[in-house]
Order: sequence, then C-alpha cells, then structure tokens
Amino acid sequence: MSSALKTSLQDAMKAAMKAGDKPRLGVIRLILSALKQVEVDERVELDDTRVIGILDKMVKQRRESIGMFDKAGRDDLTKIEQAEIDVIQTFLPQALSEEEVEAIIKDAISKTGAESIKDMGKVMGIVRPQVVGRGDVGAISGQIKAILSA
Repeated sequence: MSSALKTSLQDAMKAAMKAGDKPRLGVIRLILSALKQVEVDERVELDDTRVIGILDKMVKQRRESIGMFDKAGRDDLTKIEQAEIDVIQTFLPQALSEEEVEAIIKDAISKTGAESIKDMGKVMGIVRPQVVGRGDVGAISGQIKAILSA
C-alpha cells in the first residue's frame, strides 16, 4: 500500500467501528469503496495525490447535490450531504487561504506570461495541481478568469 492517506483512512475506519460512530463509518467505507473501484478499474495502486483528487471530487459531487436539495427544499438531505463533506474534508490537506490562492495564481500568471483569457489553460495547468484538494477549483478558475479579463 503506497498511500499513507489510504492507510489513515483504514485506521479511521477501525476507530469509527470501535467507537460505534455509524455515520462516520459509513462515509469512510464509501471513500474506501471509491478508491478500491478506481484501483480495480485502472489496475493501479493509488498514491496520495490521486487519493486527494478522488476525495476532492467526492466533495464537489456533494456540494452539487446540496445545491439541488436546497432548491427542492430538502433540508434533511442537505444536512446528510454536509455531514459527509465534513468527514471527507478531515482527510484532505488544510485548505488554502485567500492570500495563498492569490499568490499561487499570480505566480502562475508570471511564469506563463499570461496576458488574456486565451492563456487560461496555461495558467490552470500550473495552478490546478497546487490547489486540488485544498480549495474549490471552480472558484479559483473564476478568480483566474477575472484577473485575465481585466
């Protein structure tokens, strides 16, 4: 097992079992199942970077669900999704601050020499690996667009 994050997930699963924390245990099992699915489908062993990407995707899916549940007035389902996000985020690296995100964006723009929205792909190519799992990539993309459009 090459992923320290995967090991910590398995340890957390054992701890949740011992503590009788069924909601947390359910989410951790869901995470491990998603990781196993990717490993089986792609016949690879996941490293921490890839695990973080999968966790980030899971958080994004839940945020989209919350948006739909809010529109439908289903607060009960919104609370369940939010609880799942809270558990998943405990395994993600510390979120970046606004200042850190800005510094990463400015650094990427200066490295690529980006001057207009046409250079968005180049900038995202540098920024994305640095922010996956540590910030909302969609929101960060919007910030880059705003800077390059100005």
